[in-house]
Amino acid sequence: MSVLAPAPSPPTRRERLRAPGLVVGGLALATLALRLRDPHVAGSWGLCPSAALGFWCPGCGGLRAVNDLTHGDVAAAASSNLLLVVLAPVVVVLLGLWALSRWRGRPVARLRGRAAPVVLVTALAAVAAFTLLRNLPLPLGSWLAP
Repeated sequence: MSVLAPAPSPPTRRERLRAPGLVVGGLALATLALRLRDPHVAGSWGLCPSAALGFWCPGCGGLRAVNDLTHGDVAAAASSNLLLVVLAPVVVVLLGLWALSRWRGRPVARLRGRAAPVVLVTALAAVAAFTLLRNLPLPLGSWLAP
């Protein structure tokens, strides 16, 4: 005679929302820190290794852009890091959809088949193009440099 273990109970809503809550909370704390400690002041957040090597990575200017966004200055944020300003609303929507699906207890929608690699390659190509364009000499790339 074998004893069967009881089936595990499904996760509670609180358990399902733990991961999205931690991610959103971490991003909120980082945003608050950038609001309170101005990254426009040289050295306030340390030294950027890629800028020290003489090139602008796709993240260069990202801290200043977030600080500018917390002050409502979208133009200044775009001048610091246009890619971050364009992608920020996309990230907010994706985080919201993730939290909503976890709230409802439904699986998170995933890209299937050929869509996933196409989206990944397109995103990587966009980041590579942004990096290349912002490092071109004047007059082509100067408007994308932080």
